[in-house]
Amino acid sequence: MKFFIDTANLDEIKEASELGFLDGVTTNPTLLSREVERTGMDPNDVLKKICEMVEGPISAEVVSLEVDGMVKEAEKLSTIAKNICIKVPMTKNGVKATRTITEKETMVNMTLIFSVNQALLAAKAGATFVSPFIGRLDDIAHIGIDLVSDIMDVFENYAFPTEVIVASIRHPLHVVEAALIGAHIATIPFKVIEKMFKHPLTDIGIERFLADWKKIANK
Repeated sequence: MKFFIDTANLDEIKEASELGFLDGVTTNPTLLSREVERTGMDPNDVLKKICEMVEGPISAEVVSLEVDGMVKEAEKLSTIAKNICIKVPMTKNGVKATRTITEKETMVNMTLIFSVNQALLAAKAGATFVSPFIGRLDDIAHIGIDLVSDIMDVFENYAFPTEVIVASIRHPLHVVEAALIGAHIATIPFKVIEKMFKHPLTDIGIERFLADWKKIANK
């Protein structure tokens, strides 16, 4: 399974990258606007810096809702770096734009996927990635990971090359569930990555080892 980080915060990306397992980054207009406010940098400069820090796909989202606007934004964003992946919302216009963008050999991450039908349409349009939002489905009393499982089954049935990015991850269990069903990618907020390292028995074990060592070290 590939690990992406879901943030535009340069400090978080740097720290996650130094851990040695980061395969990509997903951003969105909200995350990017927060980093612009925090640093005073131009949005494109933030994205360029992220692309320099991480070799894998860096998702940058369009804000236009019209096909021509999406395509034009994609063309501009793709000039930032070779590893820019255009994030496009799952709409009829988004599907149309995805076909045009991918024909120019630019990666597309179709976002805001909440059904198998939407994922299937995105794959048929040639999307590089689809991003089902499991946390938001959980919020409305659906089991988000079940959607990912169904999408994986459909994609395997027809050998679609489109990869599934499990998004809207809220806690470490979401990562485990995604891994158990064989999802290609999990895009994980920094605070969840930090939680993945922790277990109370690990802390207890370290405390005991150190206490035992202290006994003989002081002799």
